Amino acid sequence: MQLTALEAIVLSHGHADHHGGLFGVVHSLGKKNLPLVLHPDAWKNRKIRFPSGVEMHMPPPDRRALEKNDVQIIDSRAPSLLLSDHALVTGQVERVTDYEKGFPYQYEEMDNEQWEPDPWVWDDQGIVFNVNGKGLVVLSSCSHSGVVNVLRNAQRVTGVNKVHAFMGGMHLTGGIFEKIISQTIQDVAKVHPDIIIPGHCTGWKAMHLISREMPESYVQGSAGTRIHFG
Repeated sequence: MQLTALEAIVLSHGHADHHGGLFGVVHSLGKKNLPLVLHPDAWKNRKIRFPSGVEMHMPPPDRRALEKNDVQIIDSRAPSLLLSDHALVTGQVERVTDYEKGFPYQYEEMDNEQWEPDPWVWDDQGIVFNVNGKGLVVLSSCSHSGVVNVLRNAQRVTGVNKVHAFMGGMHLTGGIFEKIISQTIQDVAKVHPDIIIPGHCTGWKAMHLISREMPESYVQGSAGTRIHFG
C-alpha cells in the first residue's frame, strides 16, 4: 500500500497500540484536510489494570498535534460513508449478545482525576464494504464490541444479511476471553461467512477452533498478506 494514496483515515478505537503511528503518518504525508474518522470516546485517557496489579497507560491520540497538521477530525458515534459512498464506517456498535462484555480491565480518567471502570470500549468501530454479488466484507481491528456484535451490527446497519468475509482481530486470547471462545465461534458460524481471516488478538486457541469448526471458511492471515475480494 502506498501511503500517498490515502484519502482518509479511520481509527478503530482509542487504544495507543492502534494509533501509535498515526501522527507520524499524518506528518509525513503533509496533506491538507485529511479526514480522520473516529468515535468521541477515542479521546479518553485510559489505563488497563490487570488482575496481577500491573497497570498499562493507554493515552489517547494528541488532538492538538493532529489539528496543527491540518487533519480534518470527524468524531461521531453514527455510521458514515467514505470513498464516494463505497465504504461504511460502522460508528458505535450495538451490543446484543449477553456474553461479549468488552474489556473488563479498562479504566478511564474522570474530570476529577479519579479512575473509573470503563469496560465497554464504545469507540470500537469497523469498516464494511458490500461487494457486488458476494455480500458484506467486514473489517475490524480488535472487535472489543465482540465479533458477533460486530457482524450483526454490520447486517443491521446495511440491511444486507449475507456476509462474504470477516477480517480482523476477535480479542479472544487470555483467561477471561477464552471462556467465551466456544459460544462466540458457534454464533459466528451461524452467520455463515464465506471467508474468515482472524487477526492478531484472536489467539491461537480460538484460531485453531475456527479452523476446525469452519475449515472451508478459515484463511490464515499474516503481515504482508494481500487479500482480493470481488
